[in-house]
Amino acid sequence: MAKKKLYNSGLVYSTNPTVKIHSDDEHESQTLAAKDQPLIVKLDSKNRSGKVVTVIQGFSGKIADVENIGKQLKSYCGTGGSVKNNEILVQGDNRQKVFQWLTANGYAKTRKQ
Repeated sequence: MAKKKLYNSGLVYSTNPTVKIHSDDEHESQTLAAKDQPLIVKLDSKNRSGKVVTVIQGFSGKIADVENIGKQLKSYCGTGGSVKNNEILVQGDNRQKVFQWLTANGYAKTRKQ
């Protein structure tokens, strides 16, 4: 289950109507359209005890959107994985499947490395 980050401003209660509580969602950038995302699909095994992982880099947008695409890719490939630092990690060498899924879903600027 995803944990929601809470903004800790130290403010508990205020009767002042002009006080605004800021959230982390305001600082996220807008998600680009699928055709404008310059994604890179590559294989990586560094710092993973020799296990290979397919890495999708270059996604710019909201964290929720990255996590949603990561979930769909993991389901399509039938493997596990995670989303860290706007990078989608899919366990195993699934470059071909990931590339096919991305091009089929409108990510035209995707390239393999």
